[in-house]
Amino acid sequence: MSTAAHAPVPGAPGKAGIHLEVVTPDKKVVAEVVDEVVLPGSQGYLGVLPGHAPLLTDLGVGELSFRRGGARHFVALAWGFAEILPERVTVLAEIAERAEEIDRDRARKARDRALDRLRSRGEVDFNRAQVALERALVRLQVAAHVGPNEPV
Repeated sequence: MSTAAHAPVPGAPGKAGIHLEVVTPDKKVVAEVVDEVVLPGSQGYLGVLPGHAPLLTDLGVGELSFRRGGARHFVALAWGFAEILPERVTVLAEIAERAEEIDRDRARKARDRALDRLRSRGEVDFNRAQVALERALVRLQVAAHVGPNEPV
């Protein structure tokens, strides 16, 4: 059992929290104390609460979500690693975008290009097109959590 002190969660006196940090090679995307984290492991989604057993995992393409109080926040994530400690989650991702930063029009165009490549009868790098489609779909899914839902 860990004796490490947990960070208090803002707005919840005495309640333990998790320091969540999500970084890419270009920037720090998230640096907050949160109540809960759900992240896309390469073998499926993983939920983390304060006091979680230490773990190192690789990440796939998917939606990272975190909760602070009653508010849930979302990040589109692609590849990387996560270090989980009882009081801290550090995510080193190749790509990460907060829901409110995603350009839906650009994501729709990327989805459409990937679908066109997959449907083409010419020479196509199937795996590359499939990954591009997966990334575009995740970005659209994450973006749908904020603002008006425009047709995808």
